[in-house]
Amino acid sequence: MDLKQLRYFVAVAEELHFGRAAQRLFISQPALSFDIRKFEDQLGVQLLARTNKSVALTNAGQVLLDEARKLLQQAAEVERITQRSAHGLAGRLRVGFVNSMLYRGLPRAVERFEADHPAVEIILREMNTGEQVQAIQRQQIDLGCAYWGTFPAEVISTPIFSEPFVACLPTGHPLARRKRLKLDALAQEPFILFPRTVSPHYHDLIIALCVDAGFSPVIRHEARLWQTVVTMVGFGMGVALVPKTLQHAGDARVSFVPLAGDKKESSVLSLRRTGDAEPVASRFLEYLEAAAQDNLRP
Repeated sequence: MDLKQLRYFVAVAEELHFGRAAQRLFISQPALSFDIRKFEDQLGVQLLARTNKSVALTNAGQVLLDEARKLLQQAAEVERITQRSAHGLAGRLRVGFVNSMLYRGLPRAVERFEADHPAVEIILREMNTGEQVQAIQRQQIDLGCAYWGTFPAEVISTPIFSEPFVACLPTGHPLARRKRLKLDALAQEPFILFPRTVSPHYHDLIIALCVDAGFSPVIRHEARLWQTVVTMVGFGMGVALVPKTLQHAGDARVSFVPLAGDKKESSVLSLRRTGDAEPVASRFLEYLEAAAQDNLRP
């Protein structure tokens, strides 16, 4: 039994006329009659009761008609999903992300993408950069959103977007109401920063920013996550340099002040397996880039 036989049978069963069914199928009536006979012989049952004047379904034919319609509908759905998947419109996408992506447009990108692509299931997994690299190597995730690092040959990284750092200060700080701030104004302040063992890239980048401004920061406290850094600043435990989109963290106890002058930026990378060209991942990255840019606007 194949799909062509089912389509031929359904056409005859619905028309109850070989001539009209043949026209519907764009084949000759003798060829259709031959194929239906062959189909019945193959099944070993009579599906159609024929006379010179009429065609009617047998009990077996009625049962097959109901099932054949279901099978043809399922086959069409499989074909549709396969075609959509080839264009990045269906399937499953497993995304690893560093925590700060929650403030960089990731939730909005997922919401918009799933609304536009209901046949795609997105699964989010919070991981640090090193964990994402391992997960990609083990094919446990399809896409990573991570920080800079040293990556093995089987993992390819591509910048998604960059954003400036801003000063994160307690709202009551004397500098918190400035429209723009020179970084050296924080030279005597206690800093809150990532341990280098957790994020060598950001640790070294922020130290370099301060050194370029003419001072070495006094690191009073350390935290492992950006939102923890912001929370600690809110408690008045120090100041910090954070990516601009952290202003969406929603903590009324802190103020974010832009830095004067051209400074190094915070970058986020996409991580994928080398040679992997899965369309759904590329399409989702377009949504993520757009949502991240929205977040950078005031």
